[in-house]
Amino acid sequence: MVALTPISRTAPSFYVPVVAAFGAFFGVFIGTGQGSTIGGVLGGAIIMAILAIVLTKVIKNERTGRWGLTLLMGAAGFALAGFPGLFIGLFFGWFFGFLIFWLYEGRYRAKVALYLTPDQVLWHFTFRTLCGAIFFFLIAPIIIVMPLSFNAENFFTFTPEMLRFDPAGYSLKHYRDFFTNDAWQDAVRNSLYIAPVATLLSVSFGTLAAIGLSQPHVPFRRAIMAVLISPMIVPLIISAAGMYFFYSRVGLQGTYIGVVLAHAALGIPFVIITVTATLVGFDNSLTRAAANMGANPVTTFFRVQMPLILPGVISGGLFAFITSFDEVVVVLFVGSAGQKTLPWQMFIGLREQISPTILAVATILVFISICLLTVVELLRRRSERMRGMSPS
Repeated sequence: MVALTPISRTAPSFYVPVVAAFGAFFGVFIGTGQGSTIGGVLGGAIIMAILAIVLTKVIKNERTGRWGLTLLMGAAGFALAGFPGLFIGLFFGWFFGFLIFWLYEGRYRAKVALYLTPDQVLWHFTFRTLCGAIFFFLIAPIIIVMPLSFNAENFFTFTPEMLRFDPAGYSLKHYRDFFTNDAWQDAVRNSLYIAPVATLLSVSFGTLAAIGLSQPHVPFRRAIMAVLISPMIVPLIISAAGMYFFYSRVGLQGTYIGVVLAHAALGIPFVIITVTATLVGFDNSLTRAAANMGANPVTTFFRVQMPLILPGVISGGLFAFITSFDEVVVVLFVGSAGQKTLPWQMFIGLREQISPTILAVATILVFISICLLTVVELLRRRSERMRGMSPS
């Protein structure tokens, strides 16, 4: 791609402080690991500022400087933390080598508009950096669980063998415990009994509610919509307590039907929101044309309306399924030992006994969630293409 803006080399007063700021940011993690957060911040800033000057004013050759920095930081990481430190050091060396010359050569302005002022360019990249940092802090706790699930010991921490990448430090025994332990398998079966039925009810009632509330002649539809999506807004503990007192009066407390209805109530708001969003671009003249051709309302719904809103219906159903499958607070209130679900069993594993099997279960659930969210994204794109909102 042709550069939008002529690029030229920048002054040290610009790129050295920026590189030092990145060094201070990453120094937080290294310093914390070594027992001195402030030392890590100051050391990271000073070291990276010096390296930026050395690479650009002394070495000058970009390829030599980047390779040298990568190998240097890889060796430093290996000296501090062994093989894990080696890989982290190599990554930091590659990243900072790229960053230093990207700023020094002025390539950061290659893909931005010519008319942007320096302040606007600064905000452009600051916004992207903040988004990347937020994404990192959100995803890091999830990623760290995955290697821990292969721990050969019954610990919730990395053992010295794991840090040395010693095969003896890794094992599948927590996964074997999950698939062979009766308590875990009973919990999985209960979740698979409850979640699909709750999802079916959520999709049925939520879709009908969304279609009805999309009609402009429905009175008080905004108030009704607010009531229907309130389970998503009201704190879950309040909803759970209310369901407990209500179900105990009508005889549903401690039954599968009660748990299913409670989970369906939690899933309906997700279905209503996704189906309502799909109905925004729906052409109501299609239903009127079907009625003029003699189709009854049921035929019109299944043959005309449903195929067009199906991506939104399935997306809402997937969200409802995830909500039911991962929910633990409500089932603690309205369920009993006979309806112990997988999240409930995980909660017991944390409260009553520290079971590392939880890490294996969490890893499996993360992969399942990724698959379901991928399906949701594909359905969203298909829905936009069908409604002409995006290119095919």
